[in-house]
Amino acid sequence: MSSSRIEQIIEEIEEYVENCRYQPLSTTKIIVNKEELEELLRELRLKTPDEIKRYQKIIGNKDAILADAQSKANNIIEDAKKQAQKLVQDTEIMKAAYAQANDTVNEANKQAQGILDSAESDAENIRSSAINYTDQILSNISTIMGNAIADVGEKYNEFATSIQSYYDLVNENRSELSPMQNNAHQQAASDDEANNDDSEDADNE
Repeated sequence: MSSSRIEQIIEEIEEYVENCRYQPLSTTKIIVNKEELEELLRELRLKTPDEIKRYQKIIGNKDAILADAQSKANNIIEDAKKQAQKLVQDTEIMKAAYAQANDTVNEANKQAQGILDSAESDAENIRSSAINYTDQILSNISTIMGNAIADVGEKYNEFATSIQSYYDLVNENRSELSPMQNNAHQQAASDDEANNDDSEDADNE
């Protein structure tokens, strides 16, 4: 079976991820081009329904295969009956003719059953292969989407942690400024009191 476009897209995504550069100081996180990755995922979403429809059509051919096999079997049996009737009519030994006719019909039934069994087996194999392949495709898509979601969540957590760190730093700096502000207020009050005392002494003189 030739490689489908959806398989090619999955291979392109895997190759793209493999070729991405790692983030600084990391051996697990990579830097991706959002537009390129989204374009591959968009094409994957567009191709997936067509691919599934194609394999549903293959599965639907099972009925056609069985109908064709049944038609062939019916033709064989009908020909055998006609041949049996001809043998009975043409022979003078009726008993032998009936025996030969029965053998012919039995052999025809065996051939017909063999065709039906083979067709049933082929149809079931096609159906099983199509289902397994479709499940594999959906599994690959699920893995890719899960990794994308995990990556987004991880980046969000990193952003939140960074904001929290800046928030804590700001509060810490404010706490360090509080004693300095209190000392400045106390110094200003002392200076005002000293100035008032000097003014009173001048007035008394």
